[in-house]
Amino acid sequence: MDERFADRAQAGQLLAKRCESLRASGDLLVLALPRGGVPVAAPLARALGAPLDVLVVRKLGHPGQEEFAMGAIAPGGVRVMAQAGGQWPVSTRELEAVLKREEAELARRERAYRGERPALRLQGRHVVLVDDGLATGATMQAAVRAARAGGAQRITVAVPVASQEALAAVSALADEVICLSTPEPFHAVGLWYRDFDQTSDEEVLRLLG
Repeated sequence: MDERFADRAQAGQLLAKRCESLRASGDLLVLALPRGGVPVAAPLARALGAPLDVLVVRKLGHPGQEEFAMGAIAPGGVRVMAQAGGQWPVSTRELEAVLKREEAELARRERAYRGERPALRLQGRHVVLVDDGLATGATMQAAVRAARAGGAQRITVAVPVASQEALAAVSALADEVICLSTPEPFHAVGLWYRDFDQTSDEEVLRLLG
């Protein structure tokens, strides 16, 4: 039996069924981590009858191994490093170069996805953070901290698939975590989708529209 999701949209539909209990919560807001989290979050937001927006978070990829997250950044100066103590096999100059590049990309994506439209209010709301999966969990940890700093009253993280280590790390920060699958060995998020093509900016804008 193939335990993989067909694509992000199907994963979002399955996740929506698991999240039906959230409908009872007042003042819900679904925030997708772009780009891959948006096609997952769109069917979930529709099912919950909740508004959909993005929380732009950028992974800090290891130089030469971009899929390996050293950490992540989020709006408001939030920075999360994936290992305790910040001991990395990279120089300070390399790390600063990655930070500079990803801070510029974070700002670009916020402009691209939102334009002049202000971010939706988080203060006092139940925020549901959605991504297509968690490998190290660093990106979602940054998102949780950014949402908490924005005044979210309750934070639920909803993902189709995650490593057990990432799930534990995120569970320590969020109020609730909903995850459909925690396969072991995990290796990478993309292995658990039959179609894991990169989500384009155009698709993000279409789904947000």
